[in-house]
Amino acid sequence: MSPLLTQAQNLLSPLYEESSRAYHGLCHIRALLKHLSVQRALANAPLSIELAIWFHDAVYDTTRHDNEEQSAQLAERYLPEWGCAPDLVASVASKVRATQRHEWLDGDSDTALFLDLDLSVLASCTEVYDRYAEQVAQEYAWVPEALYQQGRAQVLAGFLQRDHIYFTPSLRLLWEPAARANLQRELSRLVLSGHS
Repeated sequence: MSPLLTQAQNLLSPLYEESSRAYHGLCHIRALLKHLSVQRALANAPLSIELAIWFHDAVYDTTRHDNEEQSAQLAERYLPEWGCAPDLVASVASKVRATQRHEWLDGDSDTALFLDLDLSVLASCTEVYDRYAEQVAQEYAWVPEALYQQGRAQVLAGFLQRDHIYFTPSLRLLWEPAARANLQRELSRLVLSGHS
């Protein structure tokens, strides 16, 4: 592991171990790093993606709406201290900010790959996906159930309405069908429970 990644791990691991995190913890980070190791040939600058993986959920408070911005600012604060060049800092921060709406706007194929890796869980087997959905619900346990179900349904429907969930062509072929099936299954369950 590079010194930069070691510094990121040392700084950020305690944040990912916060008790309020059910899904957005170290297991999520390790899963993304593992996916990146498998798909590394798709990356032009793997280090920027690895650092974005570490920083993207560094600040995670479900009562706030600026987690991505706060996480990007954390990267902009620490990466220069660690000797990172300005273009690497900007690349990492851009990737982190892109997770706010999961929109690929900067034209960097590494950002597309990073966003796809972040949504890899959507294409998991049924058991893993259902555990992910339960863990996200745990993180929003403070929200009244009916309101959570309504908000979650809007998020799922938003992804299903997209032309593509995944931006990287090879990953779209690999993951898109399973992701759409999982999202539709959860959405149908939410709609049914909302009418019960």
